[in-house]
Amino acid sequence: MTILIAGPYRSGTNDDPILMAQNLQRMEEAALPLFRAGHIPVIGEWFALPLLKQAGCKYAGDEIYEEISYPIARRLITRCDAILRIKGASKGADGDVEHAKALGLKVYYRLEDLLSAGEE
Repeated sequence: MTILIAGPYRSGTNDDPILMAQNLQRMEEAALPLFRAGHIPVIGEWFALPLLKQAGCKYAGDEIYEEISYPIARRLITRCDAILRIKGASKGADGDVEHAKALGLKVYYRLEDLLSAGEE
């Protein structure tokens, strides 16, 4: 399955780039076990960050950021089979979950549940 990993990126960071990088790292930590279990993990920021740079984004939350960051995740969801929602408050990740549910996708809240789902 192609799995979107959704969790806090900007939330709770006061737009501190170091804290945002730590949030991205937490999402990325789930990617390797998913890959090793035969899935294709994706994270919206993997797609958004290069686009933001190319578009001239100056800071998180500017007009370019808003144009690209959330829409790229919503587009990715339409190409995914499920979502893994990792812990942490995040308006964007909660929106991803709602979008996925509206599309009829399965949403997992624990990596272990998703990994064991393939064994059923």
